[in-house]
Amino acid sequence: MNRIVRIAVLVSGGGTNLQALIDAEKSGIISSGKIVCVISSKPGAYALTRAENAGIDAYTVSKKECKDQAEFEDKIERIIRKNGAELIILAGFMSILSENFTKKHEKRIINVHPALIPSFCGAGFYGLHVHEAALAYGVKVSGATVHFVNEVPDGGQIIMQKAVRVHEGDTPEKLQKRIMKQAEWKILPASAELVCKKILTGEV
Repeated sequence: MNRIVRIAVLVSGGGTNLQALIDAEKSGIISSGKIVCVISSKPGAYALTRAENAGIDAYTVSKKECKDQAEFEDKIERIIRKNGAELIILAGFMSILSENFTKKHEKRIINVHPALIPSFCGAGFYGLHVHEAALAYGVKVSGATVHFVNEVPDGGQIIMQKAVRVHEGDTPEKLQKRIMKQAEWKILPASAELVCKKILTGEV
């Protein structure tokens, strides 16, 4: 059997992007990697149920129960090592990772952001805030970006982007759903497969 890249997915909420990854693995869109564990920063996140339903080991590392960022990241690190994960995917993970953590996993962490970086990104731009800002600015096109993660929020090298049209009368919620369906759920699995292939060939 060919070697595949073991993947850890970090989540904080409902896990719609996690579901897109699980479905992509089932359908063969992701064939060079396998999700081996899901780690949630919030107890009871529905993403954990999605993981369990798919037969994937699920863990919770609550930031509130850790004394500091170092303890929080150390607990995550231990789960990643225990599962032998080589690629970390942030799928709606609402915690910023420190430079200490990201340096250890250079070109091994990817994130999906619901805008076309460098627009509407960086500290404070997450969830509906991104779409509120895009609509307030009056952009006609938004979208999603998958990028490598470094110590700068949304500052790592771009892997893939997909544009999505903004419609007249859009609300942040409507735009969020359209970007998820038309961009995030497509480019996150495609980027995961691309990076897994590059890990296997030693390109990253």
